[in-house]
Amino acid sequence: MTEILQTPKLVTVFGGSGFLGRHVVRALAKRGYRIRVATRRPELAGHLQPLGNVGQIQAVQANLRVRWSVERAVHGADHVVNLVGILFESGSQSFSSVQDEGARVVAEVAQAAGAKLTHVSAIGADAGSESVYGRTKALGEKAVTETVKDAVIFRPSIVFGPEDQFFNRFANMARFSPALPLIGGGTTRLQPVFVGDVAEAVARSVDGLVKGGQVYELGGPNVMTFRQAMQQMLEIIDRKRMLVSVPWWLAYLQGRILGLLPKPLLTTDQVTLLKSPNVVSTEAEAEGRTLAGIGISPQSTAAILPSYLWRYRVAGQFTHRSEA
Repeated sequence: MTEILQTPKLVTVFGGSGFLGRHVVRALAKRGYRIRVATRRPELAGHLQPLGNVGQIQAVQANLRVRWSVERAVHGADHVVNLVGILFESGSQSFSSVQDEGARVVAEVAQAAGAKLTHVSAIGADAGSESVYGRTKALGEKAVTETVKDAVIFRPSIVFGPEDQFFNRFANMARFSPALPLIGGGTTRLQPVFVGDVAEAVARSVDGLVKGGQVYELGGPNVMTFRQAMQQMLEIIDRKRMLVSVPWWLAYLQGRILGLLPKPLLTTDQVTLLKSPNVVSTEAEAEGRTLAGIGISPQSTAAILPSYLWRYRVAGQFTHRSEA
């Protein structure tokens, strides 16, 4: 009898060319899925091709503000993953259009196409948040749950990894500046989560191993303050820098000025976000809606940061670090 080979599932990944996206694409490619990466600039997604076999990964143009492009990107897909989010508004890309309205469009199109949906939000999502970022993330989640009842929603804390914009940014700043700022005194609690662990969680949801209709909060194994995160980063890159507390009023003033830049280092909305802890809730822990709850043992910053922050040491990988 002739064996009939089943065509691998097609997964459309919105935002697949970004920081988290490339790791999600890699995790899906290793599983043998066909992957359609929906991005505004497909010509800039060439770095994804080596992550899979020839023809396995295809980049297509799509914009969440243009519904027909979303429909074209989702056509024929078995599963849709939405990773799109922004940290600051720029031009026509507003928090509302991307994280609220855009999330609804993706959910509606996925529902119409009969595709499963995985939506990546953020721990800061809160309908009552003073931050526009936090409120629109919550509105996006609401749109998803109203439209696709069995959707899987992930809320990661600050995501770290080789291409992150958190530890890399401050480590690079430490190369030139004698001091690093601690907004609000650096007391904000964080629970940094490794990008590879978040990508694995997304891939498991595509595998059907994560219960739908749930909101999962993803954090690393350690909770630390902003100050402790900076201290750990400085120890790894073997540099001594002053940590200067910046009061909230001054941070807001800096955010107002820096927010005028095309790619701002800080905005007032980001300052507002930093006033709230970015950690997994006790409810999520108790109910198993965490990485551990879906069978993933999270990697720590201590284990991962040295693998990519070494380039910020004085002599890079050749820097001799004396043992404490």
